Amino acid sequence: MTDAHTKIHDAENRLREGYDSVRQTASRVIHDAGDKAAEALDASRETAKRTVHSLESNPLGILVGGLAVGALAGALIPRSAREKQLLAPLGKRLGATAVAAVAAAKAAGQSELGELGLTKDNARGQAKGLVEGVVKALTTASTAGAKAVTQKPAS
Repeated sequence: MTDAHTKIHDAENRLREGYDSVRQTASRVIHDAGDKAAEALDASRETAKRTVHSLESNPLGILVGGLAVGALAGALIPRSAREKQLLAPLGKRLGATAVAAVAAAKAAGQSELGELGLTKDNARGQAKGLVEGVVKALTTASTAGAKAVTQKPAS
C-alpha cells in the first residue's frame, strides 16, 4: 500500500472506533436514563401509596404532595409518541378522577379546618412552607437526574 492508502485506512479505522465508542456511550446513557425513570416511577408509586393512607388526616397536604409527585414524574420521564397514544385514555380518566378528588379534598379540608378552629391565614402559612419544601425537593431531584444522565460513564 502507498502512504496515502495507509493514512486513509488508519483514518477509516479511527472513524469506526469513534463511531463504536459513541454508539456504546449513547446506548449506556439511554439505558441509564431508562433505569432512572423506572426508579422515579417506583418512588412515585410508593409516595402515592403513602399519600392515600394519610388522606384522612391531612387532605390539603395530600393535594399539594400529589401535585408535587406528578410534577416530579412529569419532569423526569419524557414521553414518546407511542406512550402518548397508549396513555391518552388513562390520562383522561385520571383527569376526571383528579377533579373529583380535588373537590372531595377541598370539602374534607374545609370541614377539618373548621373543626380544628384553624384560620385561613394559618392554613396558608402551613401550605406555603410545604410548597417551599416541595420546590426544594423538586430542584434537588431534577439536578440529580440531570447529573446522572450527563455524567460520562467510567471507561
